[in-house]
Amino acid sequence: MKAYQADIAKFNDTETQVFGISVDSVPALKRWSEDLAPETKGLSFPLLSDFKERKTVQDYGTFYPAQGFGMRATFVVDREGIIRHIEEGNTAIDPSAAFQACSMLKKK
Repeated sequence: MKAYQADIAKFNDTETQVFGISVDSVPALKRWSEDLAPETKGLSFPLLSDFKERKTVQDYGTFYPAQGFGMRATFVVDREGIIRHIEEGNTAIDPSAAFQACSMLKKK
């Protein structure tokens, strides 16, 4: 998330909405956001909690119920709601591929 925050201006230029979804609670996400970006008292994009039902992470296939956590993943969804890019695992931390996918969608 820190890398996405650092590159947020690039995403804004592609008319992209960046947000994060986590199975952590709202208070945990608030604290985490503030710790990642103390100079601005938090990230400049929303972090959404899927703590109670974990429906979103299940629907997107990124939840490991036995371990109780969601896998890192980045999804680029177009304006029609179609997933155009997926990146999973440790490479999802790097916003480069997501930015490239967003840039290509803006050109359409």
